[in-house]
Amino acid sequence: MNILAIEDDLEMASFVQRILSEEGHSVETVHDGESGLALARSKEFDLLIVDRMLPRKDGLELVREFRESGGNAPTLFLSALGDVDHRVEGLKAGGDDYLTKPFAPDELLARVDALGRRGGTEAPITILKVGDLEMNLLARTVKRGEESIDLQPREFRLLEFLMRNAGQVVTRTMLLEKVWDYHFDPQTNVIDVHISRLRGKIDKDFDRPLLHTVRGAGYRLQA
Repeated sequence: MNILAIEDDLEMASFVQRILSEEGHSVETVHDGESGLALARSKEFDLLIVDRMLPRKDGLELVREFRESGGNAPTLFLSALGDVDHRVEGLKAGGDDYLTKPFAPDELLARVDALGRRGGTEAPITILKVGDLEMNLLARTVKRGEESIDLQPREFRLLEFLMRNAGQVVTRTMLLEKVWDYHFDPQTNVIDVHISRLRGKIDKDFDRPLLHTVRGAGYRLQA
């Protein structure tokens, strides 16, 4: 992808550029909001990565003005401000995702990949497959092999997110943000309960498990 990173912390900007470049992405960096907005408007980017607190133009204002001028590239906020209210402000300003500093390289890459898929212009995906597990997004059905699996709405949403990020480590924070919409404290066991229920439905009666716990990191759905 062609990515624009707008980050005034030179060390952080270098870190982001190195991580993404090593994955094959093309990354341009600028260090203030006005320059970032001007560049975002003048060139086509697949993704914007925007620090929330920038000199010359705040990140929230930058993204809001970018959207108002017709810019539709997916946008990932980076910020040391991690409260729920701050994240909601970022999303309301037009951001697509919000990553709190400090963060692990793998989490940055996972979110960039997810936003890249969302921002594509290909026909919408209606069938998700991981191994012999298949989800039909239109019919809202799930089956593994020839066996139908009955899921509750939240379990369906959880599995959909895991399948869309198959092969990637999905953190608890990502699940709270994308599946539960910030409604629960990060220390809650709601994720563990739902993962356990989901595992019991998609893995229990099958020879090969698909849903794996990555100790200290999160979960991964992988054939």
